[in-house]
Amino acid sequence: MTQDQITLFALFGLVFALLLWGRWRYDVIAFSALMAGVVLGVVETKNAFDGFGHPATLVVALVLVVSAGLVRSGAVFLITRTLVDSARSLGAHIALMGLIGGVLSAFMNNVAALALLMPVDIQTARKAGRGPGLSLMPLSFATILGGMATLIGTPPNIIIASIREDMLGEPFKMFDFAPVGSVTAIAGLIFVALIGWRLIPQGDDEGRRGNPMDDYAAYIAELTVPEDSKLIGKRLGELLEDAEKADVAILGLVRDGKRRYGTAQNAGLRAGDALVLEATPDALDEFRSALSLDFADAKREEHLRADGDGLKVIEVVVTEQSRINGKTAQSIGLAWRQRSVLLGISRRGKNIKKEVRKTVVETGDILLVLVPQDNANDVTEWLGCLPLAARGLAVTEDKKTWLAIGLFAAAVAAASVGIIYLPVALGIVVVAYVLARIVPLSELYTHIEWPVVVLLGSMIPLGAALESSGGTELIAGALVNLTEGMPAWAVLTILMVVTMTLSDVLNNTATAIVAAPIGITMAQTMGVNPDPFLMAVAVAASCAFLTPIGHKNNTLILGPGGYSFGDYWRMGLPLEILVVAVSIPAILTFWPL
Repeated sequence: MTQDQITLFALFGLVFALLLWGRWRYDVIAFSALMAGVVLGVVETKNAFDGFGHPATLVVALVLVVSAGLVRSGAVFLITRTLVDSARSLGAHIALMGLIGGVLSAFMNNVAALALLMPVDIQTARKAGRGPGLSLMPLSFATILGGMATLIGTPPNIIIASIREDMLGEPFKMFDFAPVGSVTAIAGLIFVALIGWRLIPQGDDEGRRGNPMDDYAAYIAELTVPEDSKLIGKRLGELLEDAEKADVAILGLVRDGKRRYGTAQNAGLRAGDALVLEATPDALDEFRSALSLDFADAKREEHLRADGDGLKVIEVVVTEQSRINGKTAQSIGLAWRQRSVLLGISRRGKNIKKEVRKTVVETGDILLVLVPQDNANDVTEWLGCLPLAARGLAVTEDKKTWLAIGLFAAAVAAASVGIIYLPVALGIVVVAYVLARIVPLSELYTHIEWPVVVLLGSMIPLGAALESSGGTELIAGALVNLTEGMPAWAVLTILMVVTMTLSDVLNNTATAIVAAPIGITMAQTMGVNPDPFLMAVAVAASCAFLTPIGHKNNTLILGPGGYSFGDYWRMGLPLEILVVAVSIPAILTFWPL
């Protein structure tokens, strides 16, 4: 063993010990390790920052922006309304989302499948009043499992197919991975849905609790029926089911400036009617998007959309010195002076009987205000109110839902059939989202989990150094010596365990590149069919469940799920054992030696 190899193995050991300890943040540990590797001479200075431009790192950053665009466009609400019910038990929700994720990831890149479903899962968790950390990890694992079923589902399968062509003369076809991949995926999904999610630590940290302000204020607000609405002629009572799904309470109806009581639920809706609602900001926006309703001041809203770089919702508290205290939004000219719209008023314990914009505001009221994207601070200062802590409120661009979905679907399809490289495809989607104002330019970088980017960008050069120093070859040689004289099933098992271990440390793509030739060499040494060994590598390289760095999907959920580095192995270790136990018999059945 060379000095460089000893140094790298020691460095990796120290990194993982510190990450599992959890005292310091994972990005600081990883970046410190990278700097140590450069200083110690095991990572070349010119290659030190290659990880930050690596496709895996770029995909993680771009996917987070695309996910934000899917939320802002209303695509997430569309899927949530049609497929997901927040009233389901957590186990049933995980089973349904896992099934959807597994099927999608078989026919599209599993990173893209998670990008589509991750915001849906987060929204559902928020509506159900639980932390997203309980369901994001099962969803990530489900999309990884589903990707094993086809050639295009996961990068290791593509790499192994090309290595087979180079070394054996013919690549694997689209569905050659399906028999073994499907059996393994089904077994894994059953485990994740029934047992796995129960093993996730349920701590009280902020990431798992969700936003503590979600229950801070329910607003009395108004939404109006537009001229061309499909709701015209329907009874108000017919909207109760949609309101319940969105966690909105319909309090009444305003027509021609007057509140209607008693028979309001039986009243036929007309254009210009205003629905009086009680809801949180997110629920209000979801209900508006679902039924294509307008804000109370529809004309002013259209001017805002035309003039600004998108819209933003802010929450402010009225003080005794506020300009609006004791007055109405209409009387102070909020709309025409500040190009802003008062959406709702939160006044705990009191009922608001007038139209929102004609309601006299009192000290202590919390106002929900629609403002131009870049004018939030100016409007708050002009009102003389105190801003509440930002909680990521945004206005759904529901008129751009199908545009956002179409752009994303086209990019995924083009990448899946090899027309365009996945990071480039996602980059084009991000540019299109910005140009179409689906994602405001001012928010472009706020959706990226920068600690996750630093973690991945720092670990990739260290993994590459381990490979270039001969560290992985050292492991391969030891593996061949260890398995000499063993039966085929034992050799396959050891190959899978070692490949899984490497995949948890290195990027799964790099693992496939290293392990596939080893598998072929081992088969040729034994004088048996190399395809079972390639299948074992394909399954094992994809099944990196012990750490957040082995697979991009696990990295994606690290920040949004509020996980620590040591949380993954709790569900990942029994899942990896199950994968080995199921896939070895499946490989020997479908790919005889």
